[in-house]
Amino acid sequence: MPHDFIFATGNKNKALEIQSLLPDGFRVQTMGEAGLEQEIPEPYDTLEENSRTKARTIFAITGKDCFAEDTGLEVAALNGAPGVKSARYDGEPPNDARNMARLLTNLEAANNRAARFRTVLTLIRNGEEFQFEGICEGQIVQQPAGTNGFGYDPVFQPTGSTRTFGEMSLEEKNRFSHRKKAVAALVHFLKNTPDATKSSN
Repeated sequence: MPHDFIFATGNKNKALEIQSLLPDGFRVQTMGEAGLEQEIPEPYDTLEENSRTKARTIFAITGKDCFAEDTGLEVAALNGAPGVKSARYDGEPPNDARNMARLLTNLEAANNRAARFRTVLTLIRNGEEFQFEGICEGQIVQQPAGTNGFGYDPVFQPTGSTRTFGEMSLEEKNRFSHRKKAVAALVHFLKNTPDATKSSN
């Protein structure tokens, strides 16, 4: 029987991306698939706190193993913005196209286009809490390229590639992905920490 984890998201693309990284025996459920319809606020100024709060909210409701992630695009020329506000960089409601357009406008006069994606993942398993981080360095291109992925993928070119995430298949993106690195740390933990399957009581 697979071990199910509720993933604190309604974003099926994110769920598919993470499921593709997990080994056999682990299965991701989105909030919708778990019968949870509420939206979890992200009021904090750090990825760590937002990720932690989302996981704790799901665990408080369900009592089931779960995890949450918060990801930000951190642009050097913008002093780390949009960062924790990445999903709502151009305001409400969240809109990927508007966010990218605002980012490119804000970088028009910038010579330094270095940027990085950073993911913080919080796991709650048997009531115990753990955090993992993944970082992907790269740069912001001049114009969006590609229609794959989501978020800022069409304007982010990872270091070591001549293409944006938006031009890559999921398998190609996973070679670089910040989310992959965070999930890889999670998988290593799940495989190598047998005590995590036991209650701390």
